[in-house]
Amino acid sequence: MRIVVTNCNTTQEMTEEIVRGARAAAGPGTTVTGLTPAWGPESAEGWLDSYLSAAAVMDALRTYDGPAYDAVVMAGFGEHGREGVRELVDVPVVDITEAAAHLACLLGRRYGVVTTLERSCGQIEDSLETAGVGRNCVAVIGTGLGVLELGDGERTESAFLAAAERARGAGAEVLVLGCAGMTGLQRAVGEKLGVPVVDGVGAAVRLAESLVALGLTTSRAGSYAKPLPKRRTWGPSRGPA
Repeated sequence: MRIVVTNCNTTQEMTEEIVRGARAAAGPGTTVTGLTPAWGPESAEGWLDSYLSAAAVMDALRTYDGPAYDAVVMAGFGEHGREGVRELVDVPVVDITEAAAHLACLLGRRYGVVTTLERSCGQIEDSLETAGVGRNCVAVIGTGLGVLELGDGERTESAFLAAAERARGAGAEVLVLGCAGMTGLQRAVGEKLGVPVVDGVGAAVRLAESLVALGLTTSRAGSYAKPLPKRRTWGPSRGPA
């Protein structure tokens, strides 16, 4: 089985970190391939970045010419595009936001999300609502760290623990890592917090494997029908904004 994991930004080092986390979660016989968009934001933090990222990820999948894959994992927490990708490809598409929340709901009645900057919180809340898992989320808390600052492990862990206490104070029984760049942090903070901590990348990989093993893929009866045949122009890059 081959799973393509799409980074939501153009930072190759983050793609490599996400792929390491995905491979650690994958079962025997699963090959994980990382895909970095050729254009778009270097980090996705806000509505503008998110919409730009969505188009860039779809373009990367549209022009993909590597080995055939059995599923797509979208590794952008709260980012747009999952519905469009489900129309675009003929294999299961699992978004890490949705996957983490669904697993969290199996582990406790209420969950909280700890993410990067506060500006991303509303976007994540909207994504959870669209996926139908928002009612169980008691809080989305920012750490104050930007996506590209997560490489400092000690600082990230400290900021995560502080934000996690706020989420627990709001009633969270399970915590979710609210950024693909936090992958691996669950091992460091789970014991300290005394509650389950769900990594969206690992959750999405395992759910994707399950869908493939069960022979299930996206329904074409209605919402995710194949795109209508028409001329679509994918604009050339005009450089950084």
